[in-house]
Amino acid sequence: MADVPEDELEGTRAALAPTLEATAAILPWVTKPRKARFDPKLNERWIAAGNRLAAAWSERHGAGAGDIRPAIFGLYAIALETADPNCLRLGEALASAADRLDETILPPRLIAAVAAAIECLSEAEGLEHVAFPERASHFAKRLEYSASVSAADKRSPVLDRLFVDEASEQLLFMNDALASLPPDAYVLTTEALKLAQQAELLEIWGIMHTARELAACVRKNGGDLDNSAVRSDIQTLLKALSAAIAAVNS
Repeated sequence: MADVPEDELEGTRAALAPTLEATAAILPWVTKPRKARFDPKLNERWIAAGNRLAAAWSERHGAGAGDIRPAIFGLYAIALETADPNCLRLGEALASAADRLDETILPPRLIAAVAAAIECLSEAEGLEHVAFPERASHFAKRLEYSASVSAADKRSPVLDRLFVDEASEQLLFMNDALASLPPDAYVLTTEALKLAQQAELLEIWGIMHTARELAACVRKNGGDLDNSAVRSDIQTLLKALSAAIAAVNS
């Protein structure tokens, strides 16, 4: 390989100099660990309290039934120590939900909200998770609303219409994804899971389960979606979703 003339090397070095200097200035910030927001021991106790609550909740129909309220209030006590607005709001929302757990009939929406909030607490980083403030705020709002809803409350026709409109559009996306060559597994899975989540929030359990079944089928057969049998199974699930969505407003 011929030697590169020295003047060309100098020109290249000069042109790269600003970029290299900027990179050198950024690197210390990239490698520098994020400063902890809470005392490590406090965070350890928060994580332990979250794990205790998760274990009690998973056994709520058996041995853990009597431990749910103590576990919630144990977590709330730690939230008070943090003096963090998001922790406090989440703790208060869980405590309000706990006040309803002795009712004979609980709104399914409240059960789903408590389960989702407890899942949020399972993150290994605990209070230091980068998305904790946003997630805590989201689940607190969901708990507050769910705890205010009576088990006898009727469905909202307006929400149902909005759901049907959006779900019908998602169904079109999924049909187009299946018709693509090759079929788009990502779109099929993403839209199915979004639909399942929306259906869960509105307690439309049949659509939720069918959408989850569709997502599981696509994941299982992601590399073989051109197979006629697999395609037929997905089409059957899409038709079932279409019929269920059409029945929501009927």
